Amino acid sequence: MAAALFPLSLRISGRRVVVVGGGHVATRRIATLLDAGADLVVISPEVTDSLAATIARESLTWLRRDYRTGDLEGAWLVQTATADPAVDDAVAADAEESRIWCLKGGDPEHATAWAPATGRVDDITIAVNAGGDARRAALLRNGLVAAIETGDLPLRHRTHHPGGRVALVGGGPGDPGLLTARARRLLAEADVVITDRLAPLAVLDELDPDVEVIDVGKLPDRHPIPQDEINRLIVDRAQAGRVVVRLKGGDPYVFGRGGEELLACREAGVEVEVVPGVTSAIAVAAAAGIPVTHRGVARGFSVVTGHEELGELPRRGDHTLVLLMGVRRLAATTSELVANGHDPATPAAVVERGCTPDQRVTVATLGTLAERAAEVGATSPAIVVIGDVVTALTL
Repeated sequence: MAAALFPLSLRISGRRVVVVGGGHVATRRIATLLDAGADLVVISPEVTDSLAATIARESLTWLRRDYRTGDLEGAWLVQTATADPAVDDAVAADAEESRIWCLKGGDPEHATAWAPATGRVDDITIAVNAGGDARRAALLRNGLVAAIETGDLPLRHRTHHPGGRVALVGGGPGDPGLLTARARRLLAEADVVITDRLAPLAVLDELDPDVEVIDVGKLPDRHPIPQDEINRLIVDRAQAGRVVVRLKGGDPYVFGRGGEELLACREAGVEVEVVPGVTSAIAVAAAAGIPVTHRGVARGFSVVTGHEELGELPRRGDHTLVLLMGVRRLAATTSELVANGHDPATPAAVVERGCTPDQRVTVATLGTLAERAAEVGATSPAIVVIGDVVTALTL
């Protein structure tokens, strides 16, 4: 049985590290050592073209000759990778004599230090040692990085907390499968989730029991928690040192008031990032088989809110109109459009609960859509699509 290893992470920034050799193994190792800030010395008569380019642009020393005893003076760590066993053994022996840890390329059994396959995701470093099997270690490392990036592993800070911050996360049109990998990862890190009614609420079941969940969902004409109070909640929790995810339906910058929340965080000096989401304006239409643009049918589209009177909009069937939050005043909206010159025969549709198992599509014309929607009892959440694309793929 091989001797057990003691895994350790080293701070080598500004400390002398010697690399003996200039081939492909040395080239790869030097790249990671530079990332760690090492004070590098390369000893080799020749180097690869890639390493020569690195030497030309980076601050490191190249001794263009063979290794000599005494070259390790002042070093904290040495990597030998000459492909010449006699030279590598001599370097390892000198390192042992000087009590310097030695990474021995191609001969891990006789090394005093092993370099694991490493990956980094923000403040998380993954290091995998697979008993000298570099390929196996790399595959495991890749799997762990992917699991962290998609939020499949527990990521919350437990002891050393980095301080409060906010993520304004777009949750997409409702299906949790349409959350971005970044969104899932941030949810896995969250201490507080402040959620909307239209966010993909099923993902909340994946949170730790002690994660604080605050529902600030709004209904048409009923805002039990005003936007100013939502802004205050976000900022207060972050200033208390918590990782806050503001989980919103769709995209936070498409009629989601994400801009107001971003400004509130910035004004309070709170670190904030925006994670775009799949907007229902496009995704829900697509899920219903309606492309907002289609070659030979529609070459542009406008997204507007159906909450209020519409201003001047393109009046052509080849320019698609998408109305968000427009069911409640659909009759008034369609009448306004017709009065402003839109053709009442233009195909139109209401798509309710898009991207969910309960999705329902009602197709009519601009002139008859409100009546048809009332007949079927259409309710929010829904989008309205007006334009020739509504029937383009069913003709």
